[in-house]
Amino acid sequence: MRYYPVNLDILNRKCLVAGGGSVGTRKVLTLLDCGAIVTLVSPDASEKLLELAGNGSIRWEKRSYLASDLDTMFLVIGATDDEELNRRISADAEKLNMLCNIADRPDVCNFILPSIVNRGDLVISISTSGKSPAFAKKLRKDLEKQFGVEYAEFLRLMGVIREKLLSEKHEPEAHKHIFERLISNDLVEMIKNNRKEDINSLLFDILGQGYEFENLMGKA
Repeated sequence: MRYYPVNLDILNRKCLVAGGGSVGTRKVLTLLDCGAIVTLVSPDASEKLLELAGNGSIRWEKRSYLASDLDTMFLVIGATDDEELNRRISADAEKLNMLCNIADRPDVCNFILPSIVNRGDLVISISTSGKSPAFAKKLRKDLEKQFGVEYAEFLRLMGVIREKLLSEKHEPEAHKHIFERLISNDLVEMIKNNRKEDINSLLFDILGQGYEFENLMGKA
C-alpha cells in the first residue's frame, strides 16, 4: 500500500489553490466545506470563484503563481492548465516540506485526494491510488445509493446522545454496549422511514427517560 490514509483537520488553516477553472473551483469549494482559509491565485476565475471572492469567502490574487505564495500556507493544490507550472508548484512545495496536490498528476503529489461520499459527519473515502479515477467515481456513485441522508441524521443523534451521557457522568467505557444496541436494532432504518414512535420506544428501552428523538435532534 503506497498511500497512508488520513483525514486532515484543515479548519482555519491557510490553503492555496492555483488555477481558477472548473477543477480549481471544485478544490476551493471542498476546502471551504472543511473550514479552510482559502487563497486563490490565478489570472482568471470561474463565475463561482468570482462570487466567493466578491463576498469575502476567499482571497483572490489576480495574477500568476509565485513561489512566495506558499509562505504561511498549510497546503497547496495546483489546478492550472499549465503542466510546467503545476510541476513548479510541486517542486516549490517539496522544498518547504509542504502538503501538495497537483490535480490528475499523482506522480508529483505528496498526497492525493480520494473520491468522497459525504453524509454529514459520515465521510467515506474511495481511492484507487491514482490508478483509475473512473473506477473510484463508479464506486462513489454506488455508495451514494447505499448510504442516504439518514446516515447524517443518525450520526447527529449519536453525537447528541454521547454528549448527554457524558454530561450525566456516565463512564465512557459503558457507552460501547449502549451504542452497539442502538445500531443492532435498526435505528438507521427507523430514521430513514421516519418511524418516530419506534425510535422513541427504542431510545426509552435502552436509555430511559429524557432521550426523546425530537428533543435530542433539536439540540443537534
